[in-house]
Amino acid sequence: MKKLIPLLVAALALTACGTPSRTRASLYPEMYNERPLTLLIMPPINNTATVEAKELLYTSISRPLAEAGYYVISPTLSMDVLRQESAYDAELFIDRPLKQFREFFGADAVVFSVIDKWAKQGVGIQTKIRYIIRSAVTDQVLFDRTCDLYLDLSVNSGSNNQGLLGALVDLAAGMLNTALTERIEAARKANYYIFQDLPVGKYDNLYDQDRDFYADPQNISRTVK
Repeated sequence: MKKLIPLLVAALALTACGTPSRTRASLYPEMYNERPLTLLIMPPINNTATVEAKELLYTSISRPLAEAGYYVISPTLSMDVLRQESAYDAELFIDRPLKQFREFFGADAVVFSVIDKWAKQGVGIQTKIRYIIRSAVTDQVLFDRTCDLYLDLSVNSGSNNQGLLGALVDLAAGMLNTALTERIEAARKANYYIFQDLPVGKYDNLYDQDRDFYADPQNISRTVK
């Protein structure tokens, strides 16, 4: 038994120092196999009663992708073309061949987003957004991730024993803060958590060197301030 203990300790040490079991390469292998460079962002699919959610989210998607080292076709320009070609409704293409987008835009992959929640809840904003990146070459799903995020906008009055009055003050202040905060802020934070483990593109210094980086699960839930 005494001889086994050092062996067990050594085995645990090797495991701790080794490659994480859940890495970017293990979750999103096709991103490394296909190596997309140019991305086309489709208008979001809005499954909520918040009509403006579609437009608001669409304006926030390109930045984190560009910062991750990808060339993102201008959403402003592509939106006009998509409307002219009757391709504005992403629902029509999310499960269909994407060859036409490669031929027309030169896109390597197409980014779809699905909004399942986007509403005030308590003193914050609740969002649930799913992103799917599909190859415009092979039609394979390269990246698929969902973030269920609650943006807490409550205000701390600074008193630990505030009582009912203090709680009501916090509630009123939180509601005001929610009213004054653009809903887009929740989407931006959701974008951050969704794309933080996206394998980086060619224009990032870590291109093809982040395979063994630890990655959170594909479906994540966060509460943030």
